[in-house]
Amino acid sequence: MKELDADPDRVRMPLVRRNGTLAPATWDEAFAEIERRLMPIVREHGRNAVAVYLGNPSAHSLALGMYGQVFLRALGSRNIYSASTVDQMPKQVSGGLMFGTVLSVPVPDLDRTDYLLMLGANPFESNGSLMTAPDVPGRLRAIRERGGKVVVIDPRRTRTATAATEHHFIRPGTDAYFLFGLVHVLFAERLVRLGKLREHTAGVEEVERLAQPFTPDAVAARTGIAAGVVRRLARELVAAPRAAVYGRIGTCTQEFGTLASWLVDVVNVLSGHLDEPGGAMFTRAAAGSPHTRGTPGRGKGVRFGRWQSRVRGAPEIFGELPAACLAEEIETPGDGQIRALVTIAGNPILSTPNGARLDRAVASLDFMVSLDIYVNETTRHADVVLPGLSPLEQSHCDVVLRQLAIRNVVTYSPTVFPVPDGQQPEWQTLLRLAGIVAGQGPSADTGALDDFVVMQRIDHEVGSPASPVHGRDGGDILQALAPRRGPERILDLMLRTGPYGDAFGARPDGLRLGALEAAPHGIDLGALEPRIPEVLRTPSGKIELAPERLVADVARLQAGLPRTGNGMVLVGRRDLRSNNSWMHNLRVLVKGDARCTLHLHPTDAARLRLGTGDVARVTSRAGTIDVPVEVTDAVMPGVVSVPHGWGHDAPGSRLSIAAAHAGANSNRLADELALDPLSGNAILNGIPVTIEAARA
Repeated sequence: MKELDADPDRVRMPLVRRNGTLAPATWDEAFAEIERRLMPIVREHGRNAVAVYLGNPSAHSLALGMYGQVFLRALGSRNIYSASTVDQMPKQVSGGLMFGTVLSVPVPDLDRTDYLLMLGANPFESNGSLMTAPDVPGRLRAIRERGGKVVVIDPRRTRTATAATEHHFIRPGTDAYFLFGLVHVLFAERLVRLGKLREHTAGVEEVERLAQPFTPDAVAARTGIAAGVVRRLARELVAAPRAAVYGRIGTCTQEFGTLASWLVDVVNVLSGHLDEPGGAMFTRAAAGSPHTRGTPGRGKGVRFGRWQSRVRGAPEIFGELPAACLAEEIETPGDGQIRALVTIAGNPILSTPNGARLDRAVASLDFMVSLDIYVNETTRHADVVLPGLSPLEQSHCDVVLRQLAIRNVVTYSPTVFPVPDGQQPEWQTLLRLAGIVAGQGPSADTGALDDFVVMQRIDHEVGSPASPVHGRDGGDILQALAPRRGPERILDLMLRTGPYGDAFGARPDGLRLGALEAAPHGIDLGALEPRIPEVLRTPSGKIELAPERLVADVARLQAGLPRTGNGMVLVGRRDLRSNNSWMHNLRVLVKGDARCTLHLHPTDAARLRLGTGDVARVTSRAGTIDVPVEVTDAVMPGVVSVPHGWGHDAPGSRLSIAAAHAGANSNRLADELALDPLSGNAILNGIPVTIEAARA
C-alpha cells in the first residue's frame, strides 16, 4: 500500500488528449471535454452506443461500488461489462438459481470443519476470495492439526495442494464430470443425507436422474481421477461429521463453469453438509446483503436474458453482458454499435480474452474516458483520464466480500491521508459523470446529486414492509445521518437498516457507523448460523436443486463424456505477489525471480525438446505468445500454465516498473468466441494450444 500510494507513475491529475498526447488538465477542463465529446454520441446514436467496463477494484472500493451504480443508472446503457465474466459469474448464476439472489453463495465454515474438498482453488496464494477470511493458510493447516482432512483437486500441485492431506490431478475443464461422479455414488450407494433440508429442497429426483450416466468409471476416463478415488471421496464426505466442498476460479473459468459451480452445492446438499456448522453456510453480513432484505424465506428469485448482445445474441446476466463480447460490439457496424467507452478501474485489454483484438477495437472508438490510477494498456487509448485515489486516501468497508465471510464480521477503515490538493474523491467524480449523462452539464451540483441518491435509498427503506424503518419519516432519517456525506452516509444508512442495525433508535444497542469508528479492529458479530429457510429468496421458497436452465445444459455435458484428453491445454495460475495486473508496477512485488513463465511437465518438455530457460511459442486459435519455460512436475502431463495479468509491453503505457518486467499476456491465447453459455463467463482454463520452440 505504501508503494502504491507513493508510486510516481500513478495518475494524480486529469489528463486530456491534445494533439494525440495525454496532457495534464484541470478537472473543469476534463469534464468539459467529456461533455463536448460524449453527449453528441448519445444524442445521435443513443445511450447503448456508450459502453462501460468495471474492473476488479470496483468490488473492493466503497466509493466505486456505491457510486458506480449511480453513474450506470444515469447512463442507461445496456452495454455494461465487468471483470465478473472473467472470474466468478458462474458461481453467482448457480447460487442465484438455487437460492435466490446474486450473492446467495454458501461458504465453508473453515474454523469448524473436519473435511474440506477444494476444486480449482489456491488460497495459499490468493487467500480466500469466495470464503473471505484472514490467514486462510493458517486455517487450512488447523483443519489437519485437529485431525481433519483437506483434499485438493487441481491440474497443478499448487502451494495449497502441497500442504493438503491429499491432492489429485484433474484434466482442466472436467470438474463438473468429477462432481457428477460424486453425486452418482451418493445416490447409487444410498448415501444421500438430506436431513432437515428435505422439506426445503425441490428437484432431488431430477438430480438423481441426471446423474445416472456419470458413473465413477465413466468420469474417470474423462477426468483422469480413478473411479476408486471418486467412490472413496464420496463416502468420506458423507461419513465426516462436518464437511464442505468449495470451488473457486478454476471451476468457474471453464467450459462447464456454471454446471461445476452448481454441482459443488448439490454435493453439499446431498451429503448433509449445507447449512450446518462446519459445512457450507450462509453469511449474515452487516450491510448490503440481498438475502437479509425483503420477506424471509421467499422472493422473486433471479432473472436472466432480459436483453441480448447485438452481435452474438449473448444473454444479459445480472445487468451485464459478457466481457468477451466487447470487441465485436465495437467493431461491428450498425444500429447499437459501441462508439464510446468508459472504463472504471479496469484493464480489459490485458485481462479479458483475445486482448489483441480488443486492443485494435478500442483504438477505433470515437471517444473514451477512464477513471483509473494508471495509464495502462487500456487507458492509454483514453481521450480523458480521471485520476483515482490510493487506498490510503479513502475510507473503506468491504461491503461485498464480507457477504462471503467465514464469520459474521464488519470492519471499517477511515482515510489515512486526506485527499491531496488538486484531486477529488472518486464518488464526486462519478457523480459529475452521472450529471453529464443525465443532461445536467459538466458542473452539476454533486452535493444535490448526493442528497438525491441518499433520499432514493431512504425512500426505498421506509416504503419496504420488511425494513426495520418501514413507515418512518424519510426526512427524519436523512437528518439523523447528518453531517456525513458521500459513501459514509450511505454506509451508515445500510448498517443501521441491516440485520444488526440500530434502526435509527428502534434498537438502541444496534450497529451504526459510529460504533465501527470506535472499533478500529472491527466488530465480531459471531459464528455463522443455520439460515435455511430464512435465507432463501426463490419464488418457491425452496432450494432449487434442479433449476431448469442448469438441467437443460446437462445434455451438453453428457455429450462430452466420451471425449478424452488429446493435445496440450493451457491453464492459468495465481502467484502470491501478483494476483492482478496492476500489482506489477510495485517494485516490492516484482523483485526476485521472474514469475511469468510457462510451467511444463518433464515428459512434455522432453518430447518438445524444451528445457528450463528456453523460450516457447504458445499458440491457440486466438493468438500467440512467447514465454520462458520452467520445467516442473507440479503441473500434470499434457497441461501447461501461464500466470494472469502480464504483458506490459504496449507503447504509450506509463508503467515504468511493469514495462521492465513485461512478461507475456496469457489472455492473448484465450478465445473470445468461447463462453460458458449459462453465465457468459470466459473460458480461461483448458484452452487447446500448441507448443514449440520460439524461433530465434
